[in-house]
Amino acid sequence: MNAQQPILIAGGGIGGFAAALALVKRGFHVQVFEQAPAIGEIGAGIQLGPNAFHAFDALGIGDTARAMAVYTDYMVMHDAVDAYQVGKIPTGEAFRQRFGNPYAVIHRADMHMSLVQGAQASGEVDIITDCHIERVEQDADGVSIFDQYGKEYRGQALIAADGVKSVVRQQYVGDPALVTGHVVYRAVVSKDEFPADLQWNAASIWVGPHCHLVHYPLRGGEEYNIVVTFHSREQEEWGVKDGSPEEVFSYFTEVCPQAHQLIELPKSWKRWATADREPIGTWTFGRVTLLGDAAHPTTQYMAQGACMAMEDAVTLGEALRVHDNDIAKAFDMYQRARVARTARIVLSSRQMGKIYHAKGVERMIRNDLWRGRSAERFYDAIEWLYGWNVNNCLDAAQHYTGKAQQHEHETV
Repeated sequence: MNAQQPILIAGGGIGGFAAALALVKRGFHVQVFEQAPAIGEIGAGIQLGPNAFHAFDALGIGDTARAMAVYTDYMVMHDAVDAYQVGKIPTGEAFRQRFGNPYAVIHRADMHMSLVQGAQASGEVDIITDCHIERVEQDADGVSIFDQYGKEYRGQALIAADGVKSVVRQQYVGDPALVTGHVVYRAVVSKDEFPADLQWNAASIWVGPHCHLVHYPLRGGEEYNIVVTFHSREQEEWGVKDGSPEEVFSYFTEVCPQAHQLIELPKSWKRWATADREPIGTWTFGRVTLLGDAAHPTTQYMAQGACMAMEDAVTLGEALRVHDNDIAKAFDMYQRARVARTARIVLSSRQMGKIYHAKGVERMIRNDLWRGRSAERFYDAIEWLYGWNVNNCLDAAQHYTGKAQQHEHETV
């Protein structure tokens, strides 16, 4: 292997630049390939659990990200029909003590730029834009990618962080996307336009029959993120386009006035038709491995898509550290460490969507689920999710290694 060859990363989003930072920390030179003409992010707000801040710290940009985040006092769920408070989780000092980091919200572009600037400051990351990867070839010595112009780029390995419509996954896995029929509208409005009675310092959700609304502050509380989700009456195709207020209004006829005022605010919306894929047990194909949405695309109901991509990056870096930059061994360990956890997110997100959008008797059950639950019991229930950090990120891989060795020993 030519140790001077870079590691190639397909995709210049959150996962791609998180991976770049993790690889630079291991001494690699990196090339990031982005199909858009410029590096940037569309979207609005992102929720950050403590696991995200553990990842930021491990990637060396914790202070930058913290400066741009808004720290919430609680998470709260209301029934959108009658405004009943279904559940409330404090995210103050006791939460921070339990999980070692806060819960926060951040604008997606701010989060992305923290990663991009960290990569640029390293001096070890080349960024190639307007590059649509069309195919991948690999041999015993390295990997080649070919863009839309037929140009070849060569590296010692490829990290496919090319998102929900990953070209690399299509080549190596070829599995279908599962279009959910759930449509997400996202918008950001200024504080002075946002209802005073809803200006809570919280990640807030209003759950209704076949729909829900989310809101929380951004950028020091000067803006508010609004997200609405509904089950479409149309045959949806996976993608993003401009939305219309009229369509949103047509799906929220049953919600209470307090919730309904949210959908009257935005002047313009971006409309996402969502999809996920079935979890797969193999992400690594020789010198190629998948990361982020390319590996485990999920619906938004667990608010963990970007967090999981950063966890992937940190875990990959740790696997390289443990194996002294042996790429084959590290890719294998990374995969074993991440497959079950990310699959749990995908499957849990599907179930959470059903809970959010319950109607009839199921709605009644949902509204009874967390009645009287203490903060500590909530924390216990989410320990599996928010308890992740750089020190335990490889535990699952080591567990599975032990099982495999035990089985091998028993069969000798």
